[in-house]
Amino acid sequence: MKFLFFLPAFLLLSCNSPKKTDNQNNSKQKAIEVLQRNIGAENLKNFEFSLNPDDEPLDHYEIKKVDNKIKITANTPVALCRGTYDYLKSHCNSIISWSGSNIIVPEELPAVDKKVKTPYQFRYYFNVVTHGYTTAYWDWERWEKEIDWMAIHGINMPLIGGAHEAILYRVFEKLGLTEEEINEYFSGPAHFPWNRMGNLNGWDGPIPPSYFQKQITLTHQLLDRMELLEIKPIIHAFAGFVPKGITRVYPNANVRELGWGGGLPQKNNGFILSPNSKLFTDIGTLYIQEWEKEFGKGEYYLADSFNEMDAPLSENHEEALIELAGYGASVYQSIKDANPEATWVMQGWTFPYHRGKDGKRFWTPERLNSLVSKVPDDKLLILDLANEYNHVFWKIQPSWKMYDGFFGKKWIYSFIPNMGGKVPLNGKLDVYASISFDALHYKNKRNLVGFGFAPEGIENNEIIYELLSDVAWETEKIDIHQWIQNYSIQRYGTFPKNMKKAFDLLNQSAFGSFTDHPMHRYQFRPYPKPEGVEDHATVHTSETFKEAVGAFLSSAPELKESKLYTADAIEMVVQYLGLEVDQQLLSFLESKEKNDTNRLDEIMETLLVMDRLLASHPNHNLQKWVDFARKWGDTQEEKKYYESNAKRLITTWGGDPVNDYSGRVWTGLIRDYYVPRWVNYHKDTSDNKKQHMRDWEEKWIMTEGVSKMDPYPDPLAIAQKMYDKYRKRKE
Repeated sequence: MKFLFFLPAFLLLSCNSPKKTDNQNNSKQKAIEVLQRNIGAENLKNFEFSLNPDDEPLDHYEIKKVDNKIKITANTPVALCRGTYDYLKSHCNSIISWSGSNIIVPEELPAVDKKVKTPYQFRYYFNVVTHGYTTAYWDWERWEKEIDWMAIHGINMPLIGGAHEAILYRVFEKLGLTEEEINEYFSGPAHFPWNRMGNLNGWDGPIPPSYFQKQITLTHQLLDRMELLEIKPIIHAFAGFVPKGITRVYPNANVRELGWGGGLPQKNNGFILSPNSKLFTDIGTLYIQEWEKEFGKGEYYLADSFNEMDAPLSENHEEALIELAGYGASVYQSIKDANPEATWVMQGWTFPYHRGKDGKRFWTPERLNSLVSKVPDDKLLILDLANEYNHVFWKIQPSWKMYDGFFGKKWIYSFIPNMGGKVPLNGKLDVYASISFDALHYKNKRNLVGFGFAPEGIENNEIIYELLSDVAWETEKIDIHQWIQNYSIQRYGTFPKNMKKAFDLLNQSAFGSFTDHPMHRYQFRPYPKPEGVEDHATVHTSETFKEAVGAFLSSAPELKESKLYTADAIEMVVQYLGLEVDQQLLSFLESKEKNDTNRLDEIMETLLVMDRLLASHPNHNLQKWVDFARKWGDTQEEKKYYESNAKRLITTWGGDPVNDYSGRVWTGLIRDYYVPRWVNYHKDTSDNKKQHMRDWEEKWIMTEGVSKMDPYPDPLAIAQKMYDKYRKRKE
C-alpha cells in the first residue's frame, strides 16, 4: 500500500422513550430516502418497510410478498437497504453501480419469502489511500452517492479521512507550533493519505487556509448521515507523526526522521515521535479530545505508527519484545485516556508485507503478539487487508493463520482489489468468490468480526465489488459461473450465448490472473526500459483475452440498447487496443535509431481513438477529476492549486520511483498527457531530452484545463470497427 460520535443503535433504542421512537423513525426515513434516490419514488411504492432494532449483533432482513407488495423487515437501516437491493437483484434482475443502474420492477412482483443474516458484524470498506486516489476532492453531492452505494451494498464500516488535518492543525497550534511550521507539515490534499501514514511531509503544499473549515463542514455532513444510517466509520487518530518544528517547542522530544523511499526530496521526509514517549500519549489524547469536541464521541480510531516501517528496537531479543509491548500499550493508552470506550484500529497490511522468521523481515508472530499483548482483546481491531496477496501474489499462509487468529483480538478479513485506482480488468474472480470462507469456517479463527474490501482506488472493475458485497452476506462459497450469469442479466438484461463465452474466456485470462500493478507501456515515460529491468507493461495480454473481447462484442445485437453494456464494451476494447499499442511501441523503441517518427504518429492515432471512445464512458474522465478539485477553490489561484495537486497525483506523483503509479486510462489524460509526452520526447533532437520531458510534465501539471473532445455518435460501432481492424492484422 504504497493507503462515533454516537452510541450503538441497540443502546439508543433499548428503552421505550420518545427519543427511541424518533431515532428509529429518522433512521428508517433516511434508509427510505437512500432507496428513493436510487430506485425512484414510483418503484418505491411497491415496497413496505419495517425497521425493528434488536440485540442481535449481526444485521439481518426478511423479504416477503404480501398482497402484491414487497415487505422488507430489518434490524438496521443498512440491512433494510441491502434487503431491498437483494430483492431487486435476485428477483427483478436489477443492479446499481458506479457507472449506472439498471432498475426493473415488473407490474407483477415476483413472489419471495426469505430471511438473510450476514455472518459478519462489520462489512468494511475503503483504504487509507482511497482518499487520495479517488475521494480526495469529492464534494457532498458525490459523497452522498457513495454513502447510498454503501448502504445499498450492505456496508456499515467505512474508513474515512474525518477532517484529520483540520483537527491536527488545532492540536499543533495548541502545542505552540507556528503557522509556518504547521504548513511545512501538511501535504496537498491528494497526498494526505501518505502524510497521515508518515511517508512524507509538506509535499505539494501549503494548503489554502480556507481548506480546513471546508473539510470540517464536509465531515459533519458525512458523519450526520452515517449516524442516521447506523454506519460506524473508522476515523484517523494520532499515530505519532509530527512537524519537524516540534523539536523547537519540545527540544528533548524523542523524534526520529523517516525515509519512505518515494523519491521525494529529503526536506519532505516525515518525523515520528517514539510511541512509548509521554509526548506521544499526550498529543494522541489531545487529538481525540479536539476531534470529539467538534464531532462528538468516536468509536473506532485508526493509528498505524509502523506501516511498512520497522520499529526502532533493541538488539537484545527479550528487550525488543518488551519495547514492542510498550509501544502497543502507549498507542492504545493515548486513545483510552481521551475515550475509554473507543477501539484502536490497526491496518494489517504491514504484517505479511514484512513477514518472516529469519530476521530479514520484521513482523514475526512473536513480535506482533508482543505489540498487541497489553491491549484488551475487545479494544483492538485489526484490518487484515490483503488476503489475495497472501494467496495469489506472495503465495504464503494467510495472515490469520500465520498470526494465530491475531491472538484473540478482533479482526476483519479483507481484500485489496486495486492499487492506485488503475483501470485495467484484473483479479481472480474465483478467488474472490471462495477463499474468505476458509477463514469463516476455520476452527481457530478466534474473533473474526468482519469482512471487507480495501481498494486503493474505486470506480473500476465493478464486477469485483459487486461480487464482494454479495460475499459479505453469504456463509458458503459462491458458484462463480452461476453468479456471473446472474450478474450479466442484472447488468445488461440478458445472458446471450456469446456473453457466456466471453466470461468463460475472461475467467481464463484477465479475470483469471492477478497483477499487482496492471499498467500499459504507453502510460510510462517514453524511452526504453533500463538495462536489467523487466518491461513496464503489466496488463494481462493473451489471445484468450483478445478472443474474450470479440465474444463480448458479439452480443451487441442483443444488448446495444444497454448503456451498461456499451460502457463495458468500450472499456474492454480500449484495453485491447492498449495492448496492441504497447506491442507497437516496443517495436518502435527497438528501431528508434531510424528516427521513424511517422510510425510513432500512426501509433498515437490509435491512442487518440481510445481517448475519444472513453469520452462516452461514465467514469474514466480527467475533466471530472479536475472539476472536483477546482470546486474546492474560492479564487482562481486556489482553483489552479487544487487542479495541479489533483493532476500531480495521477501523473508524476512525486519522485521517480512512484512516477506514473496511478496509471489511469482516462479520456483527457491519454490525449493531453500520454500522447504528447511520447511525441515530444521522440521528436526532441537535443542531448537533454529526458530533462525536457520532466519540465514538460511539470508544465502540464501547472497548466489549467483539459482539451475538448466530442464523443463518437456511435461509440459501440467504432469499438467494433477498431477491434475488427486489429484482429484482421493478425490473420
